[in-house]
Amino acid sequence: MQLDKIRITDLLVAGIIGINADERFNKQDILVNATLWVDTRPAAASDDISDAVNYRTITKAIIAHIEEGEPMLVERLVAEIADICLADDRVDRVEVTVEKPGALRHARSVGITVMRTRVD
Repeated sequence: MQLDKIRITDLLVAGIIGINADERFNKQDILVNATLWVDTRPAAASDDISDAVNYRTITKAIIAHIEEGEPMLVERLVAEIADICLADDRVDRVEVTVEKPGALRHARSVGITVMRTRVD
């Protein structure tokens, strides 16, 4: 079955992430992009939010997780965000990118992208 995509683009949240002493103390910008593969046909047919993947709820959960968590590695945070997206059973697959803008000299950003499916 062909699935549709919900995209959360350029979600910028301040949080603690990193292994250096200053990163453990000072919040820094964390940029998140996520694509969720879902079947939007039930929601389109009913025009009822209860039949839809509520991207606002997912986005709020991502923001809260970043603001409350303090992972050392981007690898951990990106995996946790993928799990948040897959918590809704209607999400079949997700691709999440987490970036740390300005983390590397001479680079605008550095980040990690993961793809996870319901069967992973």
